[in-house]
Amino acid sequence: MKEALKLVLGGTGKTGRRVVQGLEARGFGVRIGSRAAVPGFDWDDARTWAAALEGVDAVYIAYHPDLAVPGAPAAIQAFTDLAVRSGVTHLVLLSGRGEPEAQRCEDIVRRAGVDWTLIRASWFCQNFSEGYLLDPIRSGVVALPVGAVGEPFVDAADIAEVAVAALSEDGHAGQLYEVTGPRLWTFAEAIAEIGRASGRRIDFVEVPMDDYAAALQHEPLPPGFVDLIRYLFTEVLDGRNASTADGVQRALKRPARDFAHYVRETAARGVWSASPSRAPANPST
Repeated sequence: MKEALKLVLGGTGKTGRRVVQGLEARGFGVRIGSRAAVPGFDWDDARTWAAALEGVDAVYIAYHPDLAVPGAPAAIQAFTDLAVRSGVTHLVLLSGRGEPEAQRCEDIVRRAGVDWTLIRASWFCQNFSEGYLLDPIRSGVVALPVGAVGEPFVDAADIAEVAVAALSEDGHAGQLYEVTGPRLWTFAEAIAEIGRASGRRIDFVEVPMDDYAAALQHEPLPPGFVDLIRYLFTEVLDGRNASTADGVQRALKRPARDFAHYVRETAARGVWSASPSRAPANPST
């Protein structure tokens, strides 16, 4: 009998590619869920879902772009229904901390009728090195519509390790792991830490949300991205998440990685070196 596969949705993204690597290192067969994979998977085309689920017993669900966007609960409901009918026995959902809309999706997975694990994450460290903040950091000026709000940035590597454990070990079914870093950082402190580690001056500028959104309108961004950013900075980063949680410790029996550790490792790879090309338009200008 052929061994069942683990399906990793968003398998080329910040957490997904790390989940793929972790599962493969443990000897599991993995199917990457992405538009470029074969078979392909597209959240916006439900006709692609069945082929991706064929022969799969467990799924890591990372919804793009975010569980908070309109239509996410309906997509999660339709996908989980199909997954269960297809023989999936364990669903692992990547969720967002402090997002009521995401928690609606968590409830859908809980009620799916199979084993489930929820990973409710704080803001990713990797947003500074693998996301839209990378170019502003390289340009030397980071303007954001956020003040002195503390956020316990979590390393995507920790999220992935928790997901791999849930997908490959006993004892994680029925668990909600709220994963954060071990301490709070403001965005100004985070940018300053990156500047120190990379040996560069990187200025942080707080700007009004409306000005920031207006500047983003001129950038080549996906549809709905500006609305999502507005939501994240005005609601999720309003102070509701200014506390740490013990999900990494509970799941992995070790402390979560600190943001400073992530910064040192990332800076050593030269990721934040000044861009030799024209800096992108920045909301501070």
